[in-house]
Amino acid sequence: MKRWIPFVKSGPRVAVIRLQGQISNSSRGLDDVSLAPVIEKAFRGKPDAVALQINSPGGSPVQSSLIAGRIRRLSEEKGIPVFAFVEDVAASGGYWLACAADEIFVDRGSIVGSIGVISAGFGFSDLIGKYGVERRVHTAGKSKSQLDPFKPENPEDIERLRGWLDDLHVYFIDYVKSRRAGKLADGTDHFTGEIWIGQRAVDNGLADGIGHLVSVMKDRFGDKVTFRRYEQRRSLFQRFGAQAAQDMIAGVEERASFARFGL
Repeated sequence: MKRWIPFVKSGPRVAVIRLQGQISNSSRGLDDVSLAPVIEKAFRGKPDAVALQINSPGGSPVQSSLIAGRIRRLSEEKGIPVFAFVEDVAASGGYWLACAADEIFVDRGSIVGSIGVISAGFGFSDLIGKYGVERRVHTAGKSKSQLDPFKPENPEDIERLRGWLDDLHVYFIDYVKSRRAGKLADGTDHFTGEIWIGQRAVDNGLADGIGHLVSVMKDRFGDKVTFRRYEQRRSLFQRFGAQAAQDMIAGVEERASFARFGL
């Protein structure tokens, strides 16, 4: 109640944003459109800091960039520091989100890094041939059907894909270097897609220390600091029907993403 009494200063307050799950270009994971009202609300009311609780194996590079960009814009406009606290994993796009913070803290068992870009899929050309299925595709533009999973791989398509991945990788590298400027350890190639655990991530400059949200924030703002939590909420409509089936599929995909890191 003290916060609502005019002219009486309330104690320090930290807004906590939970970023849990795969980063995707749909509302079934972490995406900028769904998170925008959550992030905007967390920065209102001039909290003393915003803390990001991150547990993400990564996902869409564009959505990672949009979410991180929104956090950085609000932090700079309002002069509010941002701290990231990694739980099980902040890998690939998850680490991109962590780099939106001014400081990154990890648990001793946290998985951090995987600064790279991946494209994965399946090829079905032999399968449809085995069952006598004929693929009929008509295009205008010789590259329109590139990377078609029902056709044998084309060396030109593979070379083009590698160029796209390299461009995205450079974009990712530039972002990490700008956000971790002066902190990345010399003599280590941080950008091979390698991961680091806990203290090793700190030693290599990918994180600033070992620490958990409550204890670190109490050290910074005192024992009277309070926390207000913000996270995505799904409507009743999203929990049932076709949306529920889609969410089940998305959940399997997300588990597969976490499984890459033994989680």
